[in-house]
Amino acid sequence: MHSNKLSLSSLPLPPPSRRLTRNLTPDPLAKSPAGFLKLIQESPSLIRRARLLDSSAHFSYVTPLPVPFPFRIEFPDEIEDKRGFIEAWLSHREATEPIEQQDADKPSNGLTKYTSADRLQERELIGVSEACVQDCFPQLDIGDALDLIGKPSLMAQSLSEPSNHAGDSQSTARQELVDILSGHTVLASYPANEADSGYAPWSLRYSGHQFGQWAGQLGDGRAISILEVTNPSSPSGLYELQLKGAGRTPFSRSADGLAVVRSSIREYLCAEAMHALGVPTTRSLALTLLPTLPVMRERIEKAAIVTRVAPSFLRVGSFQALNPPEQMFFFGGGQQAADLEALRILGEYVSKHVLRLDLPEGAPWGKALLMECAKRNSIMVAGWQAYGFMHGVINTDNVSIMGLTIDYGPYAFMDVYDSGHICNHSDDSGRYSFKLQPTMILYALRALLSSLAPVIGSEMSTNAAVQVGWTKDVPPETTAEWTKSGLSIQEDMESFVMNTFMDEYVRLMRRRLGLLTEKETDFRELITPMLALFEQREVDYSSAMRRLAWFDPEMMDSDRTTDLQAFLSTLETTSQCAKPGGDNTNSNPWADWFGKYALRINEEKAQWTESAGKSVSWLEKRKESMLESNPRFILRQWLLEDVIAKVEKDHESGRRVLAKVLEMALNPFKAWGAEELDEKDILDAETREERRFCSLGEQGMLGFQCFALMVRIKNRWLLVEFLNPNLDERPVPFTTSKIFHALKNSAILNFGDAGWGAIGTSLSVKYYSPTTSLCIIRVGREHVRIAKAAVTLLTELEGTAIIPIVLHTSGTIKKLQLAAIEHNRLVVARFRARGYKANKGFTGDTLDSYLESSTHEIQAIDD
Repeated sequence: MHSNKLSLSSLPLPPPSRRLTRNLTPDPLAKSPAGFLKLIQESPSLIRRARLLDSSAHFSYVTPLPVPFPFRIEFPDEIEDKRGFIEAWLSHREATEPIEQQDADKPSNGLTKYTSADRLQERELIGVSEACVQDCFPQLDIGDALDLIGKPSLMAQSLSEPSNHAGDSQSTARQELVDILSGHTVLASYPANEADSGYAPWSLRYSGHQFGQWAGQLGDGRAISILEVTNPSSPSGLYELQLKGAGRTPFSRSADGLAVVRSSIREYLCAEAMHALGVPTTRSLALTLLPTLPVMRERIEKAAIVTRVAPSFLRVGSFQALNPPEQMFFFGGGQQAADLEALRILGEYVSKHVLRLDLPEGAPWGKALLMECAKRNSIMVAGWQAYGFMHGVINTDNVSIMGLTIDYGPYAFMDVYDSGHICNHSDDSGRYSFKLQPTMILYALRALLSSLAPVIGSEMSTNAAVQVGWTKDVPPETTAEWTKSGLSIQEDMESFVMNTFMDEYVRLMRRRLGLLTEKETDFRELITPMLALFEQREVDYSSAMRRLAWFDPEMMDSDRTTDLQAFLSTLETTSQCAKPGGDNTNSNPWADWFGKYALRINEEKAQWTESAGKSVSWLEKRKESMLESNPRFILRQWLLEDVIAKVEKDHESGRRVLAKVLEMALNPFKAWGAEELDEKDILDAETREERRFCSLGEQGMLGFQCFALMVRIKNRWLLVEFLNPNLDERPVPFTTSKIFHALKNSAILNFGDAGWGAIGTSLSVKYYSPTTSLCIIRVGREHVRIAKAAVTLLTELEGTAIIPIVLHTSGTIKKLQLAAIEHNRLVVARFRARGYKANKGFTGDTLDSYLESSTHEIQAIDD
């Protein structure tokens, strides 16, 4: 171990006054780390069970436990107490066994390492971001982690370069890193009988709007924060380490809490790529593989855990959970009532310790918190738009209070420029399309204002911060007046957001265009027309922006026509979808725009000349500046698929490819692949592969933007469960034909012949299981709302009372099949827990054979 470095378990904690778990309120089920330890020793299922937390709670203590779900518990043949057996099975796998400290001389932060002898998952390191270590944890000793991964190379072959491990101390530091970041080892402190001290991992409670619909409690369903570390460059700040994919939490609903290699690689790379572009984001520290842990998605995949880093993972939804727009309850979820005292506690913590607002003691903080969050998110989304990033799922629970890009799911970077591009195939309405991203951030900020409105209104009336018990004995009418008063600032907030966004967006675009000075007409005369041309001519956004660095304004002179034609040719051939360019004369659609651009560049010739000095020409200086602002390398969809495939095939060689792609993502402006050398020049294999990774790739992977490749899925799939109002009775064995006719009658009754005419030609009941009362319905995309309504308005079927629940809606049969198979497994698990037998009222098969046969039947469904 380096003398000036610390192992992960020894990194300094922030003082208790700045820790999240000491400022916010835990789930009353485990009010302290000591109480949490007792719970996981005696009744661990309560921590892994999906449930609504108390309305006052901000978080729940929970430790990583990456195991399959439903839990694969093998019961003895003769057993009476199944519940007790389950609790014992889970308790044996909880990390409650302390690991003896090997180096007594190392600095102590008061934490102990815990594990379990029954934690048998293999764990392997496949990625470490050295940049994240240097930026966030310069004191962290990662041992020989980088040596283990090997030299970054796009041409890596299996066993081509054996790792050169340093020594025992180095391998010890690295192994501890892997053990903790894989969820195998837990850092905690469980002092006995001290309710207000100790330390343990946690998951956040939050709620939110998903695709514009209120979804109630959501929370960290597969993310567990394991540690807070003092930020050495800013002693008043800290960094939080969070494991994504480390197992179930109270917020997992019916999911397994795990993540797969595919999704983990995407997040691991993109968070670091966004940081390198200068866009506010969470960071990625490491990626660990759990090769023996199978995860059921569209196919069986291997589990992986990405370690995320941020000063805070609090979201807009954290506030919505405490003052929601509505209260609700449904099977498997819901939303608690408002708790305005918990709202105050969260707001004070965020103002003082997260956003670190410079406010006098006792001063109002509600409006200041809102506007700071608005400013940060406006700057963030401006970065998205300037660099062509599409998030894909800007639900309010995915919008950071700190204005960080968070939760990398179905993201994409713009290929062929299309302002309306939708990168998430589940986004049927285009709600989160590229051009609407600023609007969706504004939507989330309105939701934040709605939650904070009573605080802001109260503080406006007193010109002081709300105090402990501020709503006690306050009549509802007064709270309503406060809320109304707080909402009155919405127009001011929206104006502030739009102005902040535009200022930052235009600043970034000027920089990308190589412009030094501000000019009010730039957005109207240069930026907007340029993007319109990009869209019209179907050019690749990133490549075209970088090509502008080679533009010489003298190309517009009459004696430079040939040079201009050659330049425009290279610009348009940046896309495999590009339209024929014509004769590149003044009739060319580019001519007018480049004429204005040339004039604008020449206006700044003096400034560039002064900046360049005598060493280079002003055009070369300007070119250098533009190349430092326009990425050569971006994470295109095709190369992500390429990297994922290589890691999945052979993680030992694949992690070297992954390391090289991370290196390129962290240095996006570098001239990878000998950019300025002619294609005829002899390049080595690695350089040729770098060049390929900077290209557009195959046309079929251009973000699904070219021609017919962007056609939306025509059908929608509904997963429906028919519940019996009398929970003591077993389901009635309906048939798909009976369900179809019931839906027909419901559509006619509620929507008339026109309603049935709309859905009748595409409606099909593809599957029904009398054992689990699960049904799969297909309907045309255009009329899915009518079909959903016809389903939910059913009250009986063949004379039997029912309660229909639409569990899932998907644009692809694959995702729905996965949801259906998972649902059947959960229902069967409940049957087993209650001691039901499959041959009593359901079928003649055993539950095991039912699961097997139903899985095959569901997988056989085609579109």
